[in-house]
Amino acid sequence: MANHTVEKIGGTSMSDYKAVRDNIVQVDRDPADLYQRIFVVSAYGGITNHLLEHKKSKEPGVYALFANNDSDWQWSERLTDAAKAMREVNAELFELPHSRKQADQFITERMEGIRSCLLDLQRVCSYGHFQIEEHLATVREMLAGVGEAHSAFNTALLLQAEGINARFVDLTGWREPDNQMMDEKIHRIFSKFDLSQEMPIVTGYTQCKEGLMKTFDRGYSEITFSKIAELTEAREAVIHKEYHLSTADPKVVGADKVMPIGRTNYDVADQLSLIGMEAIHPKAAKGLRQKGIALRVKNTFEPHHDGTLITNDYRSEQPAVEIVAGKPHIFAIDVFDQDIVGEPNHILEIQKLVQDFDVPLLAKEHNANTVTLYLDTGLKVVKRIKSRLERYYPGADISSRKVAMVSVIGSDMNVPGILAKLSNALADNKISVLAIHQGMRQVDIRVVVEDDQYEAALQTLHGSLIEPAKQDKAECVA
Repeated sequence: MANHTVEKIGGTSMSDYKAVRDNIVQVDRDPADLYQRIFVVSAYGGITNHLLEHKKSKEPGVYALFANNDSDWQWSERLTDAAKAMREVNAELFELPHSRKQADQFITERMEGIRSCLLDLQRVCSYGHFQIEEHLATVREMLAGVGEAHSAFNTALLLQAEGINARFVDLTGWREPDNQMMDEKIHRIFSKFDLSQEMPIVTGYTQCKEGLMKTFDRGYSEITFSKIAELTEAREAVIHKEYHLSTADPKVVGADKVMPIGRTNYDVADQLSLIGMEAIHPKAAKGLRQKGIALRVKNTFEPHHDGTLITNDYRSEQPAVEIVAGKPHIFAIDVFDQDIVGEPNHILEIQKLVQDFDVPLLAKEHNANTVTLYLDTGLKVVKRIKSRLERYYPGADISSRKVAMVSVIGSDMNVPGILAKLSNALADNKISVLAIHQGMRQVDIRVVVEDDQYEAALQTLHGSLIEPAKQDKAECVA
């Protein structure tokens, strides 16, 4: 392993430069401890929504308006709005006029370059030989990359003003003549740096032949981060978030009742990603896990806390539950058909028919004549899925209902009686268990409950399975 760390800063943290400067970079460090760190940065909070589409509300951004192609001027106006939003960020960050001017010039050059490119593309595609749909993936990547270029350039500029030898590293491919494979590009660029003397500030988006957004969409920054750590053989990979990786969601259970996990393994991280509580994207974790690189998740606003260390080999000293997490507002689709008894291929066929809709599958179960799939999607998609299944299985009884899934997770949960304790705790609080799943690996138990009982189930299981252990530790320390 080398001496350096590779550290990712999320969009919410990036929007608070003072916290980045003081809590993450820690500019007051002794010079001997200041370097040997590569920082991979996300776009400022909200900027990618302007450029692509709003992540939650789906309000169209530049890309969505350009892709719909309803009007030539709508996407162009939204591009102007996005550039304005970026300059407003610059106004908040830069006090010195010449620094702000430099930052504004950088973003103006990028955004006007994108405008020219998109206009040219529209012009070319007005001829029948060229179809704009064939280029939309590239357009999406180009627009996404400018958000990370904006934040990385600004951060390097601001740190240089603090006397730090920060270097802006642009992986977005802007005006690059060659399109390399990701590994080749990272090797080529990072072989140039002396990490003992300079601090790379790197865009979270990497333009490469593989096309990151085709596979990972807006999760691309974690892939860039993990690839850099893997290929430069970092000592440790660090993710800075605005919260700790805790025993449960503090907004549901209460900040006074949860606690940072401290230690866990990549197996637990995979289980968390399945239900949307990602410590890291599972495909980003793969390279770190294979290289034996530890991942640390830290809270930006508690810089002196060690955070959570994730390694390959960790197992809790005693079998125990480490995390209670979950997902509300999911749908269970139930296919009951007595004709599928003894026909195992039907189970695979039903799953394939649903997978064609490209929706996350959280769990599945089946018995002799019933297949149930738990999907993280909305009602409109569920109706389309049911309609398709009804065409293929006209004699089946196909139903759906909105439910919630709560997962009890730990690196070693081989605890005698844990299912009884879990079930009794829920029953005592009048929470009905609709379904339950436990694997032989003993790392997670998934409980399906009514959607409106999600928070109560999370609070109950945390209170029953984790808080007593927390209390016992506190008494031992006392």
